[in-house]
Amino acid sequence: MEIEIASPTLRDIPEMVSLLELEIASGNILYRSNDEIATNIRSYLIAKSRDKIVGLVALHIYSVELGEFRSLVVMQKYRNRGVGRFLIQKGIEEGRRLGLSKILVLTYRKEFFQKLGFSEIEKLDIPNSKIWADCIKCSHFPICDEVALILNLEKVDT
Repeated sequence: MEIEIASPTLRDIPEMVSLLELEIASGNILYRSNDEIATNIRSYLIAKSRDKIVGLVALHIYSVELGEFRSLVVMQKYRNRGVGRFLIQKGIEEGRRLGLSKILVLTYRKEFFQKLGFSEIEKLDIPNSKIWADCIKCSHFPICDEVALILNLEKVDT
């Protein structure tokens, strides 16, 4: 199985949305409109196999120090094959290239991110701008059952 990690184009949005729909419906990730994805298209990385998008993730920038991985999704039949790990590793490389010092993630898959060097933090340590910009849109708000983790890019090798 050959996987290519690439930056998406606006033409990729319908396929990206299709991949996101199941996870959005199950409440695992937040809904993002086509326009919101388009506005943030430069934040996304896509994993392709035979010209089909099989996974994606977004690296959202909050400040000169902090980024967040959002909307990590891998097509069911490609899970447990390293696609998610590959996307996150490429995202970490991009975070370093941009000069970030930390990357945050809110997830139900704590062990996956811990294997990649992320450490659990208290949700109280999440910037308020995140809570009011994103979390308030979540169907689980204010009773969040996701785990907050952070990666210190200055201390971790990928």
